[in-house]
Amino acid sequence: MTLRLDVEADGDEDSTDARRRERSRARQREAAAVKRSRAELRGGHARQSGQEQAAREHRAALVTMVLTLGILIAAVAVTGGLIANSMRNRPVALASPLQIFPVMQTSPGACPAGTQGVSGQTTTGLVCYQLTQGMSIRKVSDLRVQRGRTGGAYDVAVTLRPSDRKAFAQLTRTTVGRDVAFVIGNRLITAPRVEMAITDGKVVITGTPDHASATRLVRDLKGH
Repeated sequence: MTLRLDVEADGDEDSTDARRRERSRARQREAAAVKRSRAELRGGHARQSGQEQAAREHRAALVTMVLTLGILIAAVAVTGGLIANSMRNRPVALASPLQIFPVMQTSPGACPAGTQGVSGQTTTGLVCYQLTQGMSIRKVSDLRVQRGRTGGAYDVAVTLRPSDRKAFAQLTRTTVGRDVAFVIGNRLITAPRVEMAITDGKVVITGTPDHASATRLVRDLKGH
């Protein structure tokens, strides 16, 4: 009896120890699983944080690139504007001095020898333009063809330099209603009529029949 009871008691103790060990291993597995879960969670947070950081850096790079491009475009536009403005303000040098004379009177035919004047061809034939004292211009601020006020017409616009405007204003004040002769060398280029005193240096020569004629007049005024 006693021996049999002792054997049964030893079996209970072994079973208890086994259960304890199993519970211990289970707790260890649970602890390991919790540790892995936390590690994975931290890794996920780290990856998400890294992705967010990369996205922020990408957005910042895009913003920087856009700003840089905008600044570059603005710089190019400003530089182009300065260059264009500089070119517009650059004086136009004439190949030969352009002389502008008030016309005292005209007479048919070529000018007689010794006459202070210049002969020019008109629609009615050769005409002598008798001249009085005028002025000479070597450069202008601008000289170009432009659209006329009437349909299909073209004008020639001449902008005088500030240094020549006062003398030209005085010349046109005394010749309103009369012709002035634009002469290069001994050649009459054109003889437009003065409609009003021109005090701002902006001269518009009208009456050219087409764009080709206006372009040719510009070339002649430049002395080419």
